[in-house]
Amino acid sequence: MGSHDGESDELPPPPPVPPNVVPIKADDVLGEGESPPNKPAKPKKLPMARPGVGRKGQAIQLYSNHFKVSVKNTEEFFFHYDVKLKYEDDQPVDGKAVGRKVIDKLQQTYHSELSNKDFAYDGEKSLFTVGALPQKNNEFTVVLEDTSTGNCRTAANGSPEGNDSPGGGDRKRVRRSYQPKTFKVELTYAAQIPMSAIGQAIRGEESENSLEALRVLDIILRQHSAKQGCLIVRQSFFHNNPANFVDLGGGVVGCRGFHSSFRGTQSGLSLNIDVSTTMIVKPGPVCDFLLDNQKVDDPSKIDWQKAKRALRNLRIKTIHANIESKIVGLSEQNCKEQTFPLKLRDGSNDTVEVTVYDYYMKKGIKLQYSGDLPCINAGRPKRPTYYPIELCSFLPLQRYTKALSTLQRSSLVEKSRQKPDERMKILNDALQRSNYDSDPMLRACGISVAPKFTQIEGRVLQAPKLKAGNSEDIIPRNGKWNFTNRKLIQTCSVDKWAVVNFSARCDIRRLILDLMRNASAKGIQMDEPFDVFEESLSIRRAPVSRRVDDMFEQIKSKLPGAPRFLLCLLPERKNCEVYGPWKRKCLAEFGIVTQCLAPTRVNDPYLLNLLMKINAKLGGMNSLLQIEASRAIPHVSDVPTIILGMDVSHGHPGQDKPSIAAVVSSRQWPHISKYRASVHTQSARQEMMSSLFKPRGTEDDGLIRESLIDFYTSSGKRKPDHVIIFRDGVSESQFTQVINIELDQIIEACKFLDEKWSPKFTVIVAQKNHNTKFFQTGSPENVPPGTVVDSKVCHPRNFDFYMCAHAGMIGTSRPTHYHVLHDEIGFSADEMQEFVHSLSYVYQRSTTAISVVAPICYAHLAAAQVGTFLKFEEMSDTSSSQGGHTSVGSAPVPELPCLHEKVRSSMFFC
Repeated sequence: MGSHDGESDELPPPPPVPPNVVPIKADDVLGEGESPPNKPAKPKKLPMARPGVGRKGQAIQLYSNHFKVSVKNTEEFFFHYDVKLKYEDDQPVDGKAVGRKVIDKLQQTYHSELSNKDFAYDGEKSLFTVGALPQKNNEFTVVLEDTSTGNCRTAANGSPEGNDSPGGGDRKRVRRSYQPKTFKVELTYAAQIPMSAIGQAIRGEESENSLEALRVLDIILRQHSAKQGCLIVRQSFFHNNPANFVDLGGGVVGCRGFHSSFRGTQSGLSLNIDVSTTMIVKPGPVCDFLLDNQKVDDPSKIDWQKAKRALRNLRIKTIHANIESKIVGLSEQNCKEQTFPLKLRDGSNDTVEVTVYDYYMKKGIKLQYSGDLPCINAGRPKRPTYYPIELCSFLPLQRYTKALSTLQRSSLVEKSRQKPDERMKILNDALQRSNYDSDPMLRACGISVAPKFTQIEGRVLQAPKLKAGNSEDIIPRNGKWNFTNRKLIQTCSVDKWAVVNFSARCDIRRLILDLMRNASAKGIQMDEPFDVFEESLSIRRAPVSRRVDDMFEQIKSKLPGAPRFLLCLLPERKNCEVYGPWKRKCLAEFGIVTQCLAPTRVNDPYLLNLLMKINAKLGGMNSLLQIEASRAIPHVSDVPTIILGMDVSHGHPGQDKPSIAAVVSSRQWPHISKYRASVHTQSARQEMMSSLFKPRGTEDDGLIRESLIDFYTSSGKRKPDHVIIFRDGVSESQFTQVINIELDQIIEACKFLDEKWSPKFTVIVAQKNHNTKFFQTGSPENVPPGTVVDSKVCHPRNFDFYMCAHAGMIGTSRPTHYHVLHDEIGFSADEMQEFVHSLSYVYQRSTTAISVVAPICYAHLAAAQVGTFLKFEEMSDTSSSQGGHTSVGSAPVPELPCLHEKVRSSMFFC
């Protein structure tokens, strides 16, 4: 769904627009380029309608994890109310956890005054009812008996505080959990949304109202899960059930839960339920978490600065008194030395300084090990409250939001895999257990969810034939092929090359001989390397940049001239620190093609894979599509066509790195298997590409111009008349931006090159991050490669389809969801699906069909590789941007070094 939670809560939505009017928003009139007011606003482009459905391929019966929803009450209206929560003294309530409790209590206390209405509350500022509440403005006073778990700021509103715990009245405050706590609730009418708008969503006539109506239904689901005590993360919910936990090490636990959301599809409204995973802090004693998190075996070895960052804002329960509170920090001194003023019990207001340790000893609570450790501070800024660390345990289901290590990430992937039949069973059980039909709010909407998976008919497209060397045909089977006894179709020669070894242990002589033997079998002419450069032992511990510089000094002193190619041996496969600086030196400074490997398990298949990469990087080709060679691709082979793959990659959550935008473009038309890449940095977490067109006087520094010029020079001085754009990683709410902002920039870049030239454009978005899965009926296996679905669970109006081009070997296959947003070229459904399928077979790095078209895969690779050039942790905020692309008012974004002209048009990313 378009809007994120709470995104549109600040203002009530506008009144409904008549069905025949397309509203113009202010930002459409003054777009990116701030067109002058007298220039008429360009009509906004909308995603195109489906031109029909595909017919090709062999029929296959499938199930999908969509569950049919029937809606009865379409005459009714959802009424939207803004919620304001305050304490008695009109201070706003700041804790999120308390909101749902207050609204639940409101409903119980005033149900007759509220005409027995059920609420859908989002936990923050929006509440919805079916039909209106009796009065327009509703103000209520609600008394909560137990506010401890919400950790309400009782003392914050000036009520008297006791002094019964180290450093403040928090303990007294929460001890009074059975003392009532009063809130004021204001519900202000904001808008009404006709439930008939759900019908619009099903017909694909998306409007403000239909998106809002689906949002209300999603809020009802979230509330239903919240009432069962689940952790809610956007549209996913997680039960506190240890059977769903997997330990990832470092104090982090993967918690399995479920995503559920309503979607309008061709067969009506459906509820999409899928398995989902989030990271939580390992439940249990705080000290155990810290030992795990820092990988130490004794509390005395804990780094407390690190600990402070890791613990901040987590919620704990104290074992001795069952008090719940939030960690704000750690004490300055350790438990035996940290003092606080304790009120004397003699009726006077006098206090005495006591250490936290002594206070607990006097209470008869023996501390085993935390006397010499800092205390947990769970008080407020001006009034700390200290608890010895061994008395604190984490409350369950608290999200862990920091970036995972490579090890944790791979452990998560490995431990959360499920075979298709296992996944179906888990989803079935989840639906039964959720028992949505019992939800009063869904009942009030007249909504019921069918208990069975939706059955659909898919089609399996035939794999395209490939061509290898000596004009041999390759017929892929089950999404795979091999080069056994075959040569690569266009081979490079590897001469003027050398080997560099950064302290990897291996028999280099044997490796070189095996590589040359395999090269010759594949038709690659590979000379003996000029030399092998070993890293000297003395420099192994030096800073990375020095190790790389030192290696280049050796190369310069011994080689007669710059090498064409360097084979680089790294000591470890993942996260080798030499990798980024080495690639930067080779590709940006010297323009030398390089291939890295970590020689742990080297055998012939490994070496063949290595040679395929080397061949592609040095300008060769491993295989070609037969239809590419015989020029039989509709709309592409007969008209000069450039294919663009565009992606923006962001750092992991918790890292403050600039985002990296990559544009990959096809070259040497009529080929669709050869590509090059251009990469820029842009503001962190910005999804729209800011550097496609960047005019500067008579120049254009944008990414598109480079691609167009390279196409022209590599394709016999032809300009492309067709431009096919594959865009990755945007959500449905951003589709209109892609075709109104990004596409317009690409058109501007073309016009800037030649005013008279107007190619035709087709824009396709690929999404991997969605929750639709397919299962074969009557088979526990994944769907076969080439499976395409464009009926029943697709968009009711727009041109979209799901495709599984690859053979899912492990877990459950994730189909790619392709959306054709704009098509001036005029592909039919079959032509588009076959074209996309073909582009899954041109990936030069492997002998398998891949799950998303090659240009997008290459854009990922290029962004990732060039991203390693910059060591962002060392960048200061004041680094000069050299024209870095920034958003208004942000710090300059560090610019990436340019690739050397010798490798600029190569497949260096392969």
